[in-house]
Amino acid sequence: MGALTDLPPGSRATVITVSDRSHAGVRPDTSGPLLASLLADLGFAVAPVVLVPDEVAAIVAAVLAADADLVVTTGGTGLSPRDVTPEAVGPLLERLVPGLAEALRLDNRGAVPTSVLSRGVAGTIDRTLVVTLPGSTGGVRDGVAVLAPVVGHALAQLRGGDH
Repeated sequence: MGALTDLPPGSRATVITVSDRSHAGVRPDTSGPLLASLLADLGFAVAPVVLVPDEVAAIVAAVLAADADLVVTTGGTGLSPRDVTPEAVGPLLERLVPGLAEALRLDNRGAVPTSVLSRGVAGTIDRTLVVTLPGSTGGVRDGVAVLAPVVGHALAQLRGGDH
């Protein structure tokens, strides 16, 4: 994946990994560092990965503390009882971007039929685009592949650029 040529200058990204096990040190975080690397490859200046447990308050605090043009979470979008990322992020979003969330679910469903079970959301908070991805490295790779061709245009629009 090459650098994204239409990314606005100075674009910053924050990655938030949502995982009880990684937060507790039981399992290493693999999806967050991968996501940060892929976003850097697109041309983003990426802050250090933030790691939080599957708790609404912790997720909300991390999203609201992010100082970035793009905030992407990984983890907590499934059907498990502790998967609460959509419940944490959804109420924070001022404007939904349902087409992006739908594209993220449907992009690789032929190879990964369970991708349609993701409850991920996408939207904006002020001039920040917020996207919630699954916690698997495959879900992160697929998600960035969907974001890559559109994120530059989205961020330009959030900055007040032309349609």
